[in-house]
Amino acid sequence: RRFHTSPHICLTFLLYSLFKLSVVVSFLLPIPKPKIQIRNYQQTQQGPTDVTKPTKNNEPFPKVGSSNLDWANLGFQWREVNSHIKVVFKDGKWGPSEVVTEPFLNISIASTALHYGQSCFEGLKAFQMKNGKVGIFRPYANAERIAKSAQRVMMAAPPHELFVEGIKQAVKNNIEYVPPYGSGGSLYIRPLLFGSGARIGLQPSDEYTLLIMVVPVGNYYKGGMKPTTSFVFTDYDRSAPRGVGSVKVAGNYAADLLPNIQAKNAGFSIGLYLDAKTNQYIEEFSTSNFLAITKDGKYVTPDSPTILRSITNKSLMELAEDEGIVVEQRPVLLSEISDFSEVAACGTAVVITPIKEFSINGKVIPVGDASDCVGPTLKKL
Repeated sequence: RRFHTSPHICLTFLLYSLFKLSVVVSFLLPIPKPKIQIRNYQQTQQGPTDVTKPTKNNEPFPKVGSSNLDWANLGFQWREVNSHIKVVFKDGKWGPSEVVTEPFLNISIASTALHYGQSCFEGLKAFQMKNGKVGIFRPYANAERIAKSAQRVMMAAPPHELFVEGIKQAVKNNIEYVPPYGSGGSLYIRPLLFGSGARIGLQPSDEYTLLIMVVPVGNYYKGGMKPTTSFVFTDYDRSAPRGVGSVKVAGNYAADLLPNIQAKNAGFSIGLYLDAKTNQYIEEFSTSNFLAITKDGKYVTPDSPTILRSITNKSLMELAEDEGIVVEQRPVLLSEISDFSEVAACGTAVVITPIKEFSINGKVIPVGDASDCVGPTLKKL
């Protein structure tokens, strides 16, 4: 008005000013993260879940095993790979899956996982099969088990499809780390669910994070499927009756660290726990289920409410029945060891690890003829 500017010049200046303001605001506002689209693959009824099916757009796949690791000597240890999957439960719902390349985590110092052990995990494997494809072993069974663990410690359980699709995506994103067929290795998959929200009082978190990481591995125990010796714990219990032994919560494994290391320092590869109430019944090994073959050819494995149900053991029981072997899931006395012709630890990490003898209170109990050879039934299974 002071310089008697014409109306159309004022309007032009106003529009230009608004444009500049919108540019500034656009830089100040947060940019939403794009959602990772996870393709939906149909779950097959039998056999492993195949993750190397062609995509809808026939996108090229990296070659399996192209990371050129020493596949024959992987061991069972952490290695950095391309990425992992992260999904967060917040405000009552699960968010989008995110591919994360950094193997680090930013978490509140008051998270319930750190203070109250609100954490559980799973373990499963992906293999390159003889036909060249990569398959994941029974992921829906792990989805059911992590849901049970989450329910026991009051965490939000990931929906089965979200869980399985996240696993598929993690494997596909790291396909070059899948050991080649015939190398004896596999891609170990570790889904981890924990309370990531901040709480000081003892109560469930309001936020949960699901991480799905993968790592190429070889045998859990050095020497592979070679009979080993086991130490029977009598001074430690794995789980109390009506406790959390039947779920895969992190605290169960923390409690096993001390006795497990003591057994290893004494020269034993693996430790065996007895029931906490009577110390007479076999429960399970440190990281795996107990199975035995009787002298009359039956498959026997302990039945107890404090045992974690092994997906590997369940699969072996199904295979045994298919072979006409009688399967007994029942309480197993420690005194029965001398009646078994074969004994093994079984689980995702150890697969089948034969046990040739047990040491308890300084006494050695042999299994069968205590041979260094794998028994015929275990070898067949």
